[in-house]
Amino acid sequence: MEPAIVLSVSIGAVVVAITGYSIYTAFGPPSADLGDPFEDHED
Repeated sequence: MEPAIVLSVSIGAVVVAITGYSIYTAFGPPSADLGDPFEDHED
């Protein structure tokens, strides 16, 4: 296999993994522990 293909697939896999983890953290069960900074500092 060409090294460029392996590198491209590896970078793509890392980007997809980070995106999936970010979406899981933002909208999945861990999102219950997230705070809203706008509600914390109302004037």
